[in-house]
Amino acid sequence: MSLAVIVGTIAAIAGTGGIGAGIHGGVKMKQSSDTVKAAQKRNGENVKKLEIANKKTMQIMDILGTHEMEIMSSFKRFSITYEKIKNPPSFVEIKKDGISLSVFTPKEVKNAAVGASVLLGGLGGAALGTAGGFAAAGGTTAAVMALGTASTGTAIASLSGAAATNATLAALGGGSIAAGGGGVALGTAVLGGATLGVGLLIGGIIFSVAGACVSNKAEKAWDQMIENENKINEICNYLEKLGNISTSFDHALKKVEKVYLNYLARLEYVIDEQFRKKSFFAKLFSKKVNYKKFSREEKLITENLILLVGFLYEMCKVQLVEKSTDEEQLNIINEEDINSQIEKSENILQKLDIPA
Repeated sequence: MSLAVIVGTIAAIAGTGGIGAGIHGGVKMKQSSDTVKAAQKRNGENVKKLEIANKKTMQIMDILGTHEMEIMSSFKRFSITYEKIKNPPSFVEIKKDGISLSVFTPKEVKNAAVGASVLLGGLGGAALGTAGGFAAAGGTTAAVMALGTASTGTAIASLSGAAATNATLAALGGGSIAAGGGGVALGTAVLGGATLGVGLLIGGIIFSVAGACVSNKAEKAWDQMIENENKINEICNYLEKLGNISTSFDHALKKVEKVYLNYLARLEYVIDEQFRKKSFFAKLFSKKVNYKKFSREEKLITENLILLVGFLYEMCKVQLVEKSTDEEQLNIINEEDINSQIEKSENILQKLDIPA
């Protein structure tokens, strides 16, 4: 074989090898690009899944939080009715078989009603998760925290309308600006969900996961996507669990509330009838009716109503979510207390001596 042929053959072989290496490199580049695109697409789908799960749970929690505010707002109606009774039974005295409630006073109930009414009035334009944040922290606690003293030194409970709303917002913002607080603006931000929304319900982890992107390098992209996916699945399971237990708790609240409203209407009727029976002169001297003159059935209605008010006040006090000390961890669902209150609600409704 001539030298020219040998050289030509070697060149051909080398050229073929170069073409093969080029093709192989191109295939690898395409595979890497496809891997990155697939990882980014799947990560986007996972984030969308998280957003949908989060929105669904926030809506459930908002329903619960709003319901708690509505229940406590109705305590104003109870307070008006209770204050029409002379020599009423003490809240502490009302007990049922083996049922113990935390000690509370008529004033606390009245204050919670005022605070809840103001917060409820401000929820119309609030961000998603705000009312749910109230439920997570304990509706009663949120309502009572909304009360305080206005910058003028006047008790917020004695104010009404815009004055009460502004004073409450200032209180939520840490006090008036003149007093070193954040004022109405910060209070509005709080009510808007800046500190009571998703962060309180779930924890800081959701923000880092939802905003996480995957690398443009194939070797990192897929691993990052899988890591995000595992976290997102964990959060979605958490959100589903939180939503389910919140729905169960709200259902228990509704059952107790239904009986409470029935008793409240009956006591209002009793008081109206008692007042109607009073003489003309007796009506002039006092707008109250004497509890001592109530029949056994009427006293039972009053006692059961006070018990139901106390229990609803206690139920709304339950903190559904406990803040995690680690921002990289999900907050803790307070399952033990929630389930305990649900069980207790069934027990109380069974033990009430409902008059015929």
